[in-house]
Amino acid sequence: MSASPAAVSASPGCVQPSFDELGLPLAECTFCVVDLETTGGSPRDCRITEVGAVRLRTGECLGTFQTLVNPGVAVPPSISILTGITDTMVIKAPRIEEVLPAFLEFLGDSVIVGHNVRFDLGFLNHALARDDRPALANRFVDTMGLARRLLRDEVPNCRLDTLADRLRLPHRPSHRALDDAMATADLLHLILERAGSLGVLGLDDLLALPTMAGHPQSAKLRLTEKLPRSPGVYLFRDGVGGILYVGKASNLRQRVRSYFSTDTRRKVGQLLRETQRIDHKSCSTALEAEVLELRLIRLLDPRFNRAGRNWRKYTYLKLTLDEPFPRLAVARTVIDDGAFYLGPLPGTRFARRVAEAIESVIPLRRCRADVRRNTRMAPCAPAQLGVATCPCAGGVSESAYRLIVRRALVGLTADPSVLLDPLAEKMTDLATQERFEEAADVRDRADALATALRRQRSFDQLRRQARLVVEAADGSGAEVRRGRLVRSWPGVTAERARVGSLPGMAGSPLQAIPDDPGGPETGPLPKELADEVLCLARWLDDNAGRLRVVHVDGEACSTLPRLPSLRPTRAV
Repeated sequence: MSASPAAVSASPGCVQPSFDELGLPLAECTFCVVDLETTGGSPRDCRITEVGAVRLRTGECLGTFQTLVNPGVAVPPSISILTGITDTMVIKAPRIEEVLPAFLEFLGDSVIVGHNVRFDLGFLNHALARDDRPALANRFVDTMGLARRLLRDEVPNCRLDTLADRLRLPHRPSHRALDDAMATADLLHLILERAGSLGVLGLDDLLALPTMAGHPQSAKLRLTEKLPRSPGVYLFRDGVGGILYVGKASNLRQRVRSYFSTDTRRKVGQLLRETQRIDHKSCSTALEAEVLELRLIRLLDPRFNRAGRNWRKYTYLKLTLDEPFPRLAVARTVIDDGAFYLGPLPGTRFARRVAEAIESVIPLRRCRADVRRNTRMAPCAPAQLGVATCPCAGGVSESAYRLIVRRALVGLTADPSVLLDPLAEKMTDLATQERFEEAADVRDRADALATALRRQRSFDQLRRQARLVVEAADGSGAEVRRGRLVRSWPGVTAERARVGSLPGMAGSPLQAIPDDPGGPETGPLPKELADEVLCLARWLDDNAGRLRVVHVDGEACSTLPRLPSLRPTRAV
């Protein structure tokens, strides 16, 4: 038995590789090519008869490991004919329990390589379990899977002996562990050369290659070569430089390369066929990347982006306070007409659902006619049903109607219980009467209203803060002005944040933000800014437990009561 002097002494199986290790350049990776000979094909019923391994780094052999193993059972004649290993050869060899400590030391934390490596890992992990040791946690690479993706057109099959013969590898397999491991090491080096043409430069690239290399557009993997493993925004461009798609990522290289493997969305195939260039903009944090993505989609309007263009469909629900008898109406744009605007809301259907919830509680008029020019001999149908007021029929004075409008405004601004409590009571009553479909409809209306009010609070709260600086315990943080992100950073002290000397600004894609990006803190929020403000509100809410306020100009918190969630819960 021989072992490399460079073998790592740390025992595997205890610590998973870190994110940085996965992004390690292949030239700096240590591989351990492993091959086993066994008494059969099942680790439950069969045992290991020989272990062979080769430790490699930068194409250099650091050492070899080889030993016969006493399986504790007879070696079948068929196995002896295939491998040449007989009972006489293994009778005096050490048992696998004696071999494991030295083998694990030789293996260390290297990346395991094997031809059909899962077979070898199955036997090794079974032996470890029998010896009360943890399973191997090392990352592993299967040269068979890689060969099927990269070499299949050059060989009749991907068996190791076939590959060694057709590709003229320096070592030839012989069904002995060390010989087969040496041949597999030669195959690995050839595969790494081929993979380099596809932009495979890091360990994470190599691990994902079996699924990527078979992609119809795999030749375009080279477009991802210069992408960093850091947060940012990526831009797919066509042959004339036009923007096809904009996306965000916490790891640009990993995310973009996933389009060639795990992303099966229908539009991805067409996107990759048209893509001729992939650009990127690095960001300090994932939050900055998410905000930059929203801004670029709004600015560039790429045709493959759908979700980021939804803001065009946003609407407002307004209460027409400029009329003697105000009513609710859905508006696509905001004008300076003195009306109360709620929104932006996700769309016309949602806005109408919110209006129905309000009108279920507050008997606002529902007709669109000009009350001063139209009169009715009898109240309209909603008024006859008792769910609306009908000023056209002269049944209510302006002063009395103003009290109804004031109640609606209180429910929409200061006290949501004015609107939500009656809806909750109605839903309970209907459910008690076993009118479940009607109860569900009331619940959906109430939930739409609660959601709209929750969105409105997020808009108003952030826009009232002229400047907000928050920081987490790890030093990361963000600065927000009027509901828009000015900068974020992955490491800064509280004192530097107070004086305004914050990293992450120089060269940041957010540099072009004006000093007062959100405009005045009052009035309806422009619908093109809604997604960004909601993004920041969600980030602040999700990280509330780990953030502290370093600086704030404006209201730091809301005194309004918490809004309930009325969405149905699934039974467990």
